[in-house]
Amino acid sequence: MDDQLSSELTEKAGQIRLVIFDVDGVLTDGGLYFTDDGREMKKFNVKDGLGISLLIKNNIEVAVITGRNSVIVADRMRSLGVNHVYQGRLNKLETYENLKAALQIEDRQVAFVGDDVIDIPIMEKCGLPVAVADAHDSVIKKACWVLSKKGGDGAARQVCDVLLDSHNVTINGYEFTGRQ
Repeated sequence: MDDQLSSELTEKAGQIRLVIFDVDGVLTDGGLYFTDDGREMKKFNVKDGLGISLLIKNNIEVAVITGRNSVIVADRMRSLGVNHVYQGRLNKLETYENLKAALQIEDRQVAFVGDDVIDIPIMEKCGLPVAVADAHDSVIKKACWVLSKKGGDGAARQVCDVLLDSHNVTINGYEFTGRQ
């Protein structure tokens, strides 16, 4: 699917109260980088970060659910103001259900952005399942919306802008135009 969103997707986006991102392959490029002394490094996109911060400031909850554990992820999410950070979760669906219950949110009010097969159970339940452009083929088949951006390369910002637009957010006189 290209950047032109259908009226059905635009309507779904307007109902979203919580967006959940996977981390590796969605908020990062999926690469695992290690220094000579074995320390892990990750590259995050600053535009994705601003988009996430804008969602939070405009009362759209943001969460990350990832299968891996990383101090870097905890630090990055804390710096963005993301309060719902779940790491080391191979059963992402259980975490999803618990978070949804805690926030008193229905499936139709949740967007999930994923890239690999571990993400499919949530994608099958949430109201707006989204795949990054370079997602696994099976994830792309489950998505209602396939982004034009790859993970770590502005994919999260693409989602954020559409959600901000669908909630009629204006910042510094700028109206988000997710319906390109």
